[in-house]
Amino acid sequence: MSTQTRKPLPSAYSRVTGFLYLIIIVCGIFAEVGVRANLFVEGDANATASNILGSEWLFKLGFIADSIMLLSDVAVAVLLYVLLKPVSNVLSLMAAAFRLTQAAVLGFNLLMFYAAMLLLNGETYRIGFTSEQLDSLALLFLKIHSHGYDLGLLFFGVSSIMVGTLVSRSNYLPKPLGYGLIAGGIVYLTGSFTRFIAPGYLSKLEPAYIVPLIAELAFCLWLLLGRLRPQISDA
Repeated sequence: MSTQTRKPLPSAYSRVTGFLYLIIIVCGIFAEVGVRANLFVEGDANATASNILGSEWLFKLGFIADSIMLLSDVAVAVLLYVLLKPVSNVLSLMAAAFRLTQAAVLGFNLLMFYAAMLLLNGETYRIGFTSEQLDSLALLFLKIHSHGYDLGLLFFGVSSIMVGTLVSRSNYLPKPLGYGLIAGGIVYLTGSFTRFIAPGYLSKLEPAYIVPLIAELAFCLWLLLGRLRPQISDA
């Protein structure tokens, strides 16, 4: 005998996803604003090197924050797939794949960030190089890391648009959240392509990054509340 029961969507998954998403936002902002913005001096290799060597603990905290962010991102990719696959299994899987690719790109890219410290803080690497040359190489690695971050955001931007589409089509999440994520994904894609194609215009786009910040924070807080409507299924 078949009966129809009300099977609630996994609210526990929602809260865990929201918590991990909050970790991603906090760690990402700390690494970018609290660490790199204080250590990196655009166009000045010597000042950047001095800042890194003078605040090694802060530099390493930035590495730890980025690592925690990426570890959380992998878990969020899987959890969002579970939460959104009732809308479309294929689209949800694609969104997870793009987000996981972003995590892989940023994980490898984190080596570029740490390479700056290895160059500046290792006696072995100083053989055959002047201090000025090492400082310039360290600055180059940091610039590559900066570009690698935007390369990763290309994949994340596509994932955000897909997740936003799934959210807007669902009957258990607010549609405005989905529209916000779609808008945020478009900002990420536009900003990342601009860095590679027309970097001179990048500063003009920086205010637009408030859009994905607000959208992702709102989505994160909603997931933390775990307010998912029940899903009807056959049992």
